[in-house]
Amino acid sequence: MKRLSLLAVWLACIGAAVLTLLRMLWSILSNPAKALRIAVALDRAGNAAANGVETETLSSRANRARSEGRRWGCILCRWLDWLDPHHCRDSAGT
Repeated sequence: MKRLSLLAVWLACIGAAVLTLLRMLWSILSNPAKALRIAVALDRAGNAAANGVETETLSSRANRARSEGRRWGCILCRWLDWLDPHHCRDSAGT
């Protein structure tokens, strides 16, 4: 029964994700500050899904990994910093 309940929650999460992405798109056009808050929330959810702490962004985690010399952190921060200069450094602790 627990698996069936989790499957129902999973289906609800798919719907919530679609609605969240649509709301983010609308916010990009109408309220960029809200769009950024939604992006940070999705970033934290992605970090939690990747076995990270749910209160930390993937960017912050990648910055720590880079400072520890871990390859994945170096690669991700290089890409993020290309998109937004100093992104990983500026996200430390978020």
